Amino acid sequence: MGVQIYSKGAAREVTGSRHYLEVDGTKIQIDCGAFQGRRKEAEEKNRAIPGDMENVSAVVLTHAHFDHSGMLPLLSKGGYKGNIYATPASRDLASLIMMDSAKIQARDIEYLKKKAAKAGQQFDSEVLYEEKDVLEAVNQFVTVSYRRPIYVTPQIELTFYDAGHILGSSTAVLNISADGTSAEPMRIVYAGDLGRKDRVIIRDPDRVPDPDYLIMESTYGDRLHGNTTDAMEKLAEIVSSTAAKNGKIVIPAFAVERTQEIIYYLHLLTDQARIPEIPIFVDSPMATNATSIFRVHPECYDEATNEAFIQHHKNPFGFNNLRYTASVQESKEINDVRGPAIIISADGMCEAGRIRHHLVQHIGDPASTILVVGYMAKHTLGRRIVEGQKKVKIFNETFIRQARVEKIDAFSAHADYSEIRDYVTQLDLERLKKVFLVHGEDDAQTHLQKVLLNAGVKAVEIVDAGRVYKL
Repeated sequence: MGVQIYSKGAAREVTGSRHYLEVDGTKIQIDCGAFQGRRKEAEEKNRAIPGDMENVSAVVLTHAHFDHSGMLPLLSKGGYKGNIYATPASRDLASLIMMDSAKIQARDIEYLKKKAAKAGQQFDSEVLYEEKDVLEAVNQFVTVSYRRPIYVTPQIELTFYDAGHILGSSTAVLNISADGTSAEPMRIVYAGDLGRKDRVIIRDPDRVPDPDYLIMESTYGDRLHGNTTDAMEKLAEIVSSTAAKNGKIVIPAFAVERTQEIIYYLHLLTDQARIPEIPIFVDSPMATNATSIFRVHPECYDEATNEAFIQHHKNPFGFNNLRYTASVQESKEINDVRGPAIIISADGMCEAGRIRHHLVQHIGDPASTILVVGYMAKHTLGRRIVEGQKKVKIFNETFIRQARVEKIDAFSAHADYSEIRDYVTQLDLERLKKVFLVHGEDDAQTHLQKVLLNAGVKAVEIVDAGRVYKL
């Protein structure tokens, strides 16, 4: 039986997750995410994706984040007609994220074409994909609940386990057998993005069956997160001190999971009278729609959230001070709000969406605070802000940053290196032949490699893009 794996994305980098498993010439793909970072480089990498889809028999989606799901429509556009396997919640969220991306691309291209025409130039670039390509991809989804085995090829059995990362996120457990039976199969686990224990809303990561090989993310492979209690204290201090100066708290947050989590914590702080009652705006149509999807997937909730919804009928995603904005006009009206307010807006890395408009309004205001609550990839506007750069470009205009910048890592949905070590070392290390590290920057991966080897893992390899690893 010939088994091999390789990666064409998220290998020695954080975004663009795209991995492959081949068994006796039959190939499946795990994730098809968007590259994010330098615009030109990301565009080139994303446009090249359909060229790698030859002979793909099935696609497995671990979760809905844009850097894991965002380029699935390119497969459909390029002629892929097979199944895309995902959990029900991942299907719903991915559909929302992909459609939002198609709309943003169409608006951006239209704007650039008009700008070029005014300058007497020709603009030839086209969108990566259109809304019809998204609909085609969504029609190819086959939803599979957690812990329900299904054969995706005659030799490969897939089972999803809860990764505890975002709503519907999964770890893909793949049992491989030469004759299609389950007798002593080779077991490969793709961990996707691993979540953390004791976070609000969603459940803790599941313990998976012991694998022979583990493909593991390493985004926070050299960092430790603070605890939630300290994070709540810091969040309360930031909101209260900024409000006292009549400033705005601007929070770049991904529309899926992070926005809902921040709302949950702000709800708690308001109920406990630890922050003043000021307006809270969720200025992201996708976040508004994502929150609706959260409401219809209680199977993904942890016990406390389930109890709040089902037993007490309380909605942690809606309370008196909270306002969801949908239209562009409503978004613009936030600028007219006098006094303190909290503005939560996507994109989480400040590369697209309404957050850039709010940064233009407030980045030069010393009374305001930009609060970073998630990972910022290299070469993104969010990374430049969190690194403390004084001059940043937004919409090709230079702004002097005078707003306070704060960062809270404890709200991260990614496991840190201690949590990854605990997850790996609970497995049977005698059976585990090797851990492959993907989805991380060099320093994070090198550090995590040492941590896992020191914890007793036999072999840990950092995956190089395009290199084939025979198992």
